[in-house]
Amino acid sequence: MAKVGKRIRAAREGIDRNKTYALSDAIGMIKERGTAKFDETVEVALNLGVDPRHADQMVRGVCILPNGTGKTVRVAVFARGDKAEEAKAAGADIVGAEELVNEVQSGKIDFDRCIATPDMMPLVGRLGKVLGPRGLMPNPKVGTVTPDVKTAVNDAKGGAVQFRVEKAGIIHAGVGKVSFAAEALQENIKALVDAVQKAKPSGSKGTYLKRIAVSSTMGPGVKVDVASLSAE
Repeated sequence: MAKVGKRIRAAREGIDRNKTYALSDAIGMIKERGTAKFDETVEVALNLGVDPRHADQMVRGVCILPNGTGKTVRVAVFARGDKAEEAKAAGADIVGAEELVNEVQSGKIDFDRCIATPDMMPLVGRLGKVLGPRGLMPNPKVGTVTPDVKTAVNDAKGGAVQFRVEKAGIIHAGVGKVSFAAEALQENIKALVDAVQKAKPSGSKGTYLKRIAVSSTMGPGVKVDVASLSAE
């Protein structure tokens, strides 16, 4: 059995694993215990009442966090001509067409988010086996295949978080940093939950949002009372 270090044992003290807490209380616990030597990411796990093996129960979308993620996001845009210039002016880190496709095919991926104009998709589609497993493949459902590259780049840089339900019916997402004010984290979490609620698929039956937990990168998870999200 793995030995639990002193820091982890101390972080777990005062947290009842069988209890759910109001969102504000849970955030307070996470911030108190975020004592690593770096600014830890605050993460949310949502357990949904869906079976993503069925197409009509897939949950996927994008959420613009009102207070950003606290993370510097490198954005690549596949575009030509005026749209390429528009992407550069908006602050995209990498912009290109055929040459960028060749770079990615060779294994050079120096970006965290990928955007493409619709006319580029016949080329970008060839990169599915490279970008897909990394969650970087542009998709119109999350706004990363669009002629409005300026808005897409601004959203990516400003705090857009993509979410997709995993096989076990769980969505994981980073919603900020431990250094954020508690109110900012609370607003970000509520925005994410609201976006997931709006993405409820037609095939979902029974309870859709079952459980919520928050944690920091190196800290323990804290279960959140789902009802507290609306109550607060």
